Amino acid sequence: MLEQQTFTKSAGVNSSVLAGVLSCQQSGCRSLGVEVFLSAGELFAIAPHQKGKVQEEPVLSVQNKQAQHFDWALNKLDSSVRRTGRITRTLLLRIFHDMCRTGYPSSNQALLLLRSCGSLLPEVPLCERTELAHMIWGKLQDLGAVYDASHYNALLKVYLQNEHKFSPTEFLSKMEEANVQPNRVTYQRLIAAYCNEGDIEGASKILGFMKMKELPITEAVFSSLVTGHARTGDMENAENIFSVMRDAGIEPGPDTYLALLNAYAEKGDINSVKQILEKIEKMEGYLMDRDLLQVIYSLAKAGYPQYVPDILSQMRYERGYIPDAMNLSLNLITQGLEDTAFQVFKSFPTLPSENHSETSMDYGNFFLQHCVHMDKPLSKLKQFCDELKEANMHSSPLQFTLYCALESKKAALAINLMKTMKEEGLPLRPHYSWPLLVGYQKEKNVQGTIGVLKAMHELGVEPDVETYTNYVLTNFDDIQTFRALLQENGCPFETEGLSVAALRHEAIYGTLENVLSLCKYLQFSVILVECFLLFFSTEAVGYFLYNLIDSMSDSEVQAKEEHLRQYFHQLKKMNVVIPTNIYRGIRNLLAAYHVPELIKVCGYINTEVSALEEELEKLKAEKQPIGNVLKQLIVALCAEENMQKALEVKAKYEPDMVVGGYAALINLCCRHDNVEDAMNLKEEVFRKDSSVALDTNKYLALVKVLGKHGRLEDAINILKEIKEKDIPIKDTTVTSFFHILNAAAMRGEVETVNRLHESILTLGLAKPSTNLCTPLITVHLEKDDVPSALEATIDCYKKYGKMPRLHDILCRLIEQGNTELLQKAMDFVSQERGEMMMLYDIFFAFLNTGKYKEAKKIIETPGLRARPGSLQWFAEKCIATNQMETLENMVEMTQKLFECDRDEMYYYLLKLCSNNDWRKAEATWTKMQEENVIPRARTLRLLADTLKNNGQEVPFDVPEVIYVNALYMPLQCNVTSQLFFFILIVEAYNILLEAQKKDIMFPASAYSTLIKALLAEGCLEEALKVKNIAETHIKGFTLNDAASSLLIITQVRRDYLKDAISTLKKVLESDMVPMSLAVIRLIQALAMKGDLESICTVEKMVENLATSIGLSRMLFVNNTVLAHIKKPATDLFLQYVDAGRVDDARFLLQVIIYQERNSSGQKIKTLLDLVPDFPDMKIVYSYLLKCHALDNDVVSAKTLFEKMKSENIHTDEIFLKRLAVLLKNAGEPVPFTEPPESFHFYVNKLTQERQEISSHAE
Repeated sequence: MLEQQTFTKSAGVNSSVLAGVLSCQQSGCRSLGVEVFLSAGELFAIAPHQKGKVQEEPVLSVQNKQAQHFDWALNKLDSSVRRTGRITRTLLLRIFHDMCRTGYPSSNQALLLLRSCGSLLPEVPLCERTELAHMIWGKLQDLGAVYDASHYNALLKVYLQNEHKFSPTEFLSKMEEANVQPNRVTYQRLIAAYCNEGDIEGASKILGFMKMKELPITEAVFSSLVTGHARTGDMENAENIFSVMRDAGIEPGPDTYLALLNAYAEKGDINSVKQILEKIEKMEGYLMDRDLLQVIYSLAKAGYPQYVPDILSQMRYERGYIPDAMNLSLNLITQGLEDTAFQVFKSFPTLPSENHSETSMDYGNFFLQHCVHMDKPLSKLKQFCDELKEANMHSSPLQFTLYCALESKKAALAINLMKTMKEEGLPLRPHYSWPLLVGYQKEKNVQGTIGVLKAMHELGVEPDVETYTNYVLTNFDDIQTFRALLQENGCPFETEGLSVAALRHEAIYGTLENVLSLCKYLQFSVILVECFLLFFSTEAVGYFLYNLIDSMSDSEVQAKEEHLRQYFHQLKKMNVVIPTNIYRGIRNLLAAYHVPELIKVCGYINTEVSALEEELEKLKAEKQPIGNVLKQLIVALCAEENMQKALEVKAKYEPDMVVGGYAALINLCCRHDNVEDAMNLKEEVFRKDSSVALDTNKYLALVKVLGKHGRLEDAINILKEIKEKDIPIKDTTVTSFFHILNAAAMRGEVETVNRLHESILTLGLAKPSTNLCTPLITVHLEKDDVPSALEATIDCYKKYGKMPRLHDILCRLIEQGNTELLQKAMDFVSQERGEMMMLYDIFFAFLNTGKYKEAKKIIETPGLRARPGSLQWFAEKCIATNQMETLENMVEMTQKLFECDRDEMYYYLLKLCSNNDWRKAEATWTKMQEENVIPRARTLRLLADTLKNNGQEVPFDVPEVIYVNALYMPLQCNVTSQLFFFILIVEAYNILLEAQKKDIMFPASAYSTLIKALLAEGCLEEALKVKNIAETHIKGFTLNDAASSLLIITQVRRDYLKDAISTLKKVLESDMVPMSLAVIRLIQALAMKGDLESICTVEKMVENLATSIGLSRMLFVNNTVLAHIKKPATDLFLQYVDAGRVDDARFLLQVIIYQERNSSGQKIKTLLDLVPDFPDMKIVYSYLLKCHALDNDVVSAKTLFEKMKSENIHTDEIFLKRLAVLLKNAGEPVPFTEPPESFHFYVNKLTQERQEISSHAE
């Protein structure tokens, strides 16, 4: 049992041999992760055969789901424990509810949850932890979980950790009623329960049972007896337990000494505590920091916090000290001992010194946050914040405490903290009120909202436009009521911010009369500030178009083909040319949607080289600006990798070259190793404009080619320029740095690698990482200079804390027999990273070089424990390089390695066997049985697949796995396999219909599987029919999460959006979780319909699930915007008009004309009636004439011309040209001089004038 493995000396391991290893193995044998969680293999070993409630689905399917959920839950909890030593209530409940939702809780899952309800929840009060355990126990039992002795033992452990008082006799009675026999661990923990209450008599009775049953008495029992005697006040007998243990042949270990230390701590006898600690030290014993923290807890609980510094002075600050101390601090805060918790917190060894920069001062966040959560008074919070600030431990403690209060929705505390901040002279911002206002907004709490606004006003913080618009006005039926409430509460009610917010609010909700009314009271400048123009590049237009088409279904694209055709034509008329790479993506999408005619039209918006050359020559001859077309030509030539032609074009039109053209050419020359031209081009562009900065990739290309050609100084200068010009550095940039350095390393250029690496880090372009440091060693290994490689590794660790390619160096040294350097390497690793890491490094090196005897001696070092990450790394390396013998030896040698997951080790071996080596796989299976390994389901399936693929019989039952249907079929599946799959589905459907006629029933899983398969193929009606049949035969039949999500996706593709929303609602009401893809597809479809109301409905429906299923907040924002675009354009046009956004109104009118040609003219007239004072009637009349021309309405066109003359509105050349053409086509005289040039000429002229105006405005 675990209790027997907690002290290495009692396990018979020589302490002197272990001294070096254990001194660096900070987590020790009693790490929290090990103490609380058994390994996955051990947990599977505990689980008995399940005999719970009979389910509709097959037993194998149930077990499969149990295993999947168990692995997921284990990984989640284990990850949290390994990182922080604790878990949160939220995480535990989330896993619990997920398990309940499946309806199939296994024995292992129940055990996992119960064990998590004790000391792993330091942020939860003791009584609430126990209540949580009872709730989990009862609910899982109701769902069919079968409890055995391990579950009762786990519950006992929770009681002990939570200091829960209970009756041991009643507990035993309940076990007897459940027909569960107590074991040794049960008795041990019952003894501990009696002893915690000082009931030695009760403990003695249990001890008598154990002796009668001949159960071994372990150290855990003696430790409990120490506690029991001490709590009766009999310290003499407590100490005498040590003699009794020795007489029984058991050497007292850390647990026993810790029990005695806690006993004296509870009595406040600090002298005795110190004496015991000195005694342990003289005996060469070892107490971990975690043990001493337990003594601090006992002192604090007993009311002796003054002695805490004495114990803190004894700390060694082992590797796990900080998470352990954090958890103790949290536990103390939870139990109302925050002053002692603060003492512990201040002892953290990594607190900043005076010369630390402000950006690093973020210590204490966890402390302040938990104090807020536990409702500590403002005075106490202020005290902690002041001390943190004075000690230079936190840069902004008050602000962070305010953040925690806002996050926890503690309005009173938040407002008091703001008052304190104001007194301290700290700035207050309007957005500080947002979290409070959001809560009141959801509750429609008018008084709460007004209260926050009043408090902000008293603090001298006036809400801004965003605050009013997004968080306040939505709570009120009308603006007048809101203003009246503000006035009643002494708040300003006629501010400019509120007026603008009111305008925006009314515009959003389409109340035109209110918008116009508000505009009368607002100055024009306010509207101008509130509204702005957006300028899109052709690239942005291209990306928008690509994403628009990509979001549409096949049927939608075909239905909207005409609209898309018009859109492409419009882009062509506006001279919008989409970049080639984006055009190709759009073309591929259209090809997939089977709209060949649309592909031809789409070609209008992509201009090839020849066409660009013609356009360039034409513009040059007409003395028109050519910069934009010249850049497109250069980019097109670069895309074709035609460097010679691109350079010739550049030389010919050099005066007209723009930065974008130069950038593309530089990149092209770098790709072709043309370093001279690349640098010349860079100098040319900088001579034209020294402020110009290339993008990151261009600079990296220059560094790469310069380094390759030995121009090291120039390469370093480029790096300096990247820093000087503040070029953005991304993760991909750092990866590119590695490739540049590695390429130089492979060429053996030591100086190049060292200087470039040093420059990159010195300039702060990247932080040192193992990957980035690897070339420093690779360059020496490529030259077979192992001594230099070792020196480089040592130097690298001293500078950056990294040891790249250490394994390769050790292997080379072993192969060369260089024992002197090998010893030097081992000494260095042991000194810097600890003896444990050194042992593993040399173990892997011996294995890799075939030195198996030496490797065996290393892995059998007493006290060595398994390091799963290291073992996995080497196993995967063996698999990748097909080193079967090496991997076999590692698996065999680690058989007795402490905490080694044997199933995991054999799984690696079977992965290497899976390549048709069935004999090796069979032999592996035999070894697993000899070693009594309990394999996981995935191990059995892997072994079964290997045997089946080689025509061999599988000698065990294979755990069933339900493979996901065609929705997840690999993309590379050919047409034949897809057709075959579809035929099988049709056959299954026909069999079901025949069975229905004969009133034959199937299990629920059969119906579910067929429904999912049909939905994946788009067979909606058939799937619904199967669902109806299943509901008829099986009471309470429902689709699971995956099937329901597939149903929603299929309904969306069929354009049954109301049905999809209804399905989503049923899914959520059934406490199921839809796939994120289903929600995304539904939102996108609603946006394309312009259905704003339904988008809001869906957003509210999934509000609480958005984060857990990975829905981005921007999903709803972006699609709401798209829905506005897709709504009837009149609503948006009116808002543009009222806001003075003339250019946007013009663009929208153009869209109206192309979408509804026959009725647009009348709509524009109607709009003019609604908005008679439109600021630029010339634009409206121009578009009105355009409508008349499209309708061939000569009479209306002539009337319009006369009206413009009467109103003295100037007619431009485009207007006159269009009217003249219309009149001549109708055979009527033209009553003015017709402009001589082509219509296209005047369009280009007007476009150029607008561009010039825009550039001047900028």
